Amino acid sequence: MFVVREARPDDLGRLVGLLRLLFAIEADFGVNEQKQRQGLALLVLDGRSCVLAAEADGEIIGMCTGQMVISTAEGGPAVLVEDVVVVPEHRGQGVGRALIDALAEWARARGATRMQLLADRNNPPALAFYDRLGWQATALICRRRFL
Repeated sequence: MFVVREARPDDLGRLVGLLRLLFAIEADFGVNEQKQRQGLALLVLDGRSCVLAAEADGEIIGMCTGQMVISTAEGGPAVLVEDVVVVPEHRGQGVGRALIDALAEWARARGATRMQLLADRNNPPALAFYDRLGWQATALICRRRFL
């Protein structure tokens, strides 16, 4: 059995460990524990963001983050979902779904009408997971530029 809860500052070390798992399979991101800890700390403290942790037997077994953005297409708030990861031994047990559902509740409570995410095109299990949850593919592609 597991519970989904909002992450706390004292969870950061365990959450960084989950990001290490996630970034190891994503070609666009590298593991940098200092940067990941800094980013998570900003999210945990920011009132427009949500960091959720799934916990079982005192261990964090999954996480996801959401950040409120303003969508001109929606005419209001939307949520950018990131960092969805569950430790391998707990995959297929509803942890990821529970994290996404809890984030959707958080988003709805703040007036968001859409959630969006980026997924690695070379991660078929993740893409199948999002398909099962009813996420729709779009014609958009991601671009980035470092400053």
